[in-house]
Amino acid sequence: MSAITVETKKNPGCLVQIVWFAFVGWWLGQAWMVAAWILMVTIVGIPFGVLMLNKLPKVIALREPPREVKIYTKGDGSLRRETVEPQQINIILRALYFVLIGWWLSALWMEAAYALCMSVIGLPIGFWMFDYVPAILTLRRS
Repeated sequence: MSAITVETKKNPGCLVQIVWFAFVGWWLGQAWMVAAWILMVTIVGIPFGVLMLNKLPKVIALREPPREVKIYTKGDGSLRRETVEPQQINIILRALYFVLIGWWLSALWMEAAYALCMSVIGLPIGFWMFDYVPAILTLRRS
């Protein structure tokens, strides 16, 4: 059985993402970030705040993280498709990183990304930065 690994993306086109951002994403994204940070002030709200920040690229610009898919060919010629989830760093290390670095670095990162998105020239870089918020926040691999 041989395997091929393919990276797939489910994002809408660039024009749709820009229109979404222009009419909805710029204000909803900022409100989403503020709500997530308010939740993260409380111990009970931290999981919900982290979940919200992990969804931030979708809220801002309808962007989904890329997925790896392995396609296997069987002996009879049929194909089998399997989604591959990336191996995550140990949860204890991720939690320690979040407490010491992730919470404040991600706030600076998001505000810089938001500021870049306010200019036409910086929009692609801002969208790219929003894609990396989960990694900056908790070292999450997507």
